[in-house]
Amino acid sequence: MNHHPERPREECGIFGIYDHAEAAKLTYFGLYALQHRGQESAGIAVAREKAITAHKGMGLVPEVFDIDHLEQLQGGSAIGHVRYSTTGSSILSNAQPFVVHHRGKSYAVAHNGNLVNAHILKNQFEEEGSIFQTTMDSEVAIHVFIKNLKYGLEGALMKTVELLKGAYSFVVLTGKGELIGIKDPHGFRPLCLGCLNGHYILASESCALDLLQAEFIRELDPGEIVIIYKDGIRSIKPQNPVKRAFCIFEHIYFARPDSTFFGKNVYITRKKNGRQLAKEAPVDADLVMPFPDSGNYAALGYAEESGIPFDLGMIRNHYVGRTFIQPTQNMRDFGVRVKLNPVKEILKGKDIIIIEDSIIRGTTARTRVKALRELGVKHVHMRISCPPHRFPCHYGIDFSTKGELIAAKKTVEELRKFLGLDSLHYLSLEGLLESTGADNENDSFCKACFDGCYPVSFDDTLTKDCLEINC
Repeated sequence: MNHHPERPREECGIFGIYDHAEAAKLTYFGLYALQHRGQESAGIAVAREKAITAHKGMGLVPEVFDIDHLEQLQGGSAIGHVRYSTTGSSILSNAQPFVVHHRGKSYAVAHNGNLVNAHILKNQFEEEGSIFQTTMDSEVAIHVFIKNLKYGLEGALMKTVELLKGAYSFVVLTGKGELIGIKDPHGFRPLCLGCLNGHYILASESCALDLLQAEFIRELDPGEIVIIYKDGIRSIKPQNPVKRAFCIFEHIYFARPDSTFFGKNVYITRKKNGRQLAKEAPVDADLVMPFPDSGNYAALGYAEESGIPFDLGMIRNHYVGRTFIQPTQNMRDFGVRVKLNPVKEILKGKDIIIIEDSIIRGTTARTRVKALRELGVKHVHMRISCPPHRFPCHYGIDFSTKGELIAAKKTVEELRKFLGLDSLHYLSLEGLLESTGADNENDSFCKACFDGCYPVSFDDTLTKDCLEINC
């Protein structure tokens, strides 16, 4: 996969388009733009003549689909999904969209997020006789929806939002071709609305709209349900809205830099993070460099603010794919070296500042710093464009236990020594909020991985070592 296993990963990207003659092909390209959000599996479902057909498989979008697959997916409306699992095993049966048939009607759902009460609801449903085909929390959501269809489509959707707890954005397709978008009441996960020549689109990020040359209309509001059907578009908003808690890590790491959330471009935000970092943690050096590609934009900001030249001291191999060849023990650093290789002539004898967007488990950074030392780099300073990750995430990022987070076990000084650095500084939470444009809306972001303040409570069985904090 393109992501290194040490990097934080979120489980998926979702896309949907209503009533278009090329719905499947446009969904394919929409998923292509969202590939960074999940490289484990991909799938597309289409609605035609009140029936839903789907194709999905393990791997990247162009590995799962070819032109024959797309030609066979005939239908006016479609939804698509790219996945990295945080809930459920890495097997084909857990790939999405998830299609169900109930009383002569079909539905397909694609989900981004994590339901913290899925295990409770699943146990309840199984006791009542329900049968589950997968280990996905998404299937629990569709059970909630189906069980409440007695209240009508809108009523079932509203009941679903009421009963599900956690972080989620859904796109749902009905057999009649209706396209539905749902966002959780806190708005953890992104979902935007666009339009292509009169055809509405839902997508995790605006970059998917840009690829299709579609018009960006707006982000869905927290708790909002959007129903797109033959008479137009209907929006249902919560009667009692709660505080927004948009995942701040979208701005730091997950989202593509050309995407925009709530009027704030990700590229510009990351550069601001770097500028703020230069103000908070200046140091003399010969050059500023990222570990490509995650630290690129913050490194540009740090260089501009500090006046220290920016350079690409590490070159990334963009053609690294998955391999069945496992390196032997004496090649244990192979997985790191095959992705990034230092430019010796630029780095030897220099004092350098490395900009990273995060340190999760630390072993990859340690290996890279060691390689730079062996190359003859004189001083190695590292600056991180977010605060330390000290608390697990239960809302869809793959560090779900505190034991996985090195900053939860070591002080900054201990971590500096572990990584072999001359100095190490993180961006402060206050600085991050300022550069992200939070201003007086500090509660508009979920920052639980930094401060331990969880917007949605969860069952203790989800984690054994999570520190409870009253915020």
